[in-house]
Amino acid sequence: MSKDELHYDNTHITFLEKLWGDGFMSPGGKQEIEKLLKGLNLKKQKILDIGCGSGGITVSLIDDYGAQKVIGVDVEKDVVKVARDRVSKNGLKDKIDILLIDKSRLPFNKDSFDMVFSKDSFVHIPDKERIFTQVFKVLKPGGVFVFSDWLISHDHKPSKEMEYYLKLEDLGFGMASPLVYSKALKKSGFVAIKKNNRNKWYKDEARRELEILSGPFRKSYEDITSKGFIENQIYTWKAMIKVLDTGEHCPHHFRAQKPLK
Repeated sequence: MSKDELHYDNTHITFLEKLWGDGFMSPGGKQEIEKLLKGLNLKKQKILDIGCGSGGITVSLIDDYGAQKVIGVDVEKDVVKVARDRVSKNGLKDKIDILLIDKSRLPFNKDSFDMVFSKDSFVHIPDKERIFTQVFKVLKPGGVFVFSDWLISHDHKPSKEMEYYLKLEDLGFGMASPLVYSKALKKSGFVAIKKNNRNKWYKDEARRELEILSGPFRKSYEDITSKGFIENQIYTWKAMIKVLDTGEHCPHHFRAQKPLK
């Protein structure tokens, strides 16, 4: 991956962690992770964290949920470095590996993990069925696939408002609909597929985030990035709220299982 293709440099990492919590690069921080994992027992599990970002979730899977081993993977050097530093500072190098991988495949053997987890990463991968097929392969029989992602509500041409938002976001989003995700999971072999639309929650959350960025705390964000950077983020958040309000932007939680046989 060339430098021009990188989406999360150190400025973005610093900004997102200030907004969403140390080690977290997507909305909701630890509270959203709790909702994603509700009712699941992670103790003594070997877990793959796809798109581990700066490693906050990866560490939490050990510290807060009792996982035995976690392998975090990402495709960007800057976030991998930050994640490795976080693992080291937390004294978890014996329980967590952070790997820099390419986009083409998951470099693991069949039936390697009890659970595969991901937080808002597959939006960067256009071919959902291809990545879900790889996830299916590396999961053990009976293993659980748990993830959240950013979706578009339909399979038609995006509205002008959505196109404008995606242009501002400039993160290489490959948004797909809930139907596309469900079909891709089913074709990959998964069963017991469940989904939960988080649009209602994020409509309110995005407004709270915009208030932080444009209100009294704005200067503290400009100090760690720049005035121009925060100005662009405010434009992006306003455009995002418009497509959240129409329901066209609809973040989802998903769960699915690899059959025992």
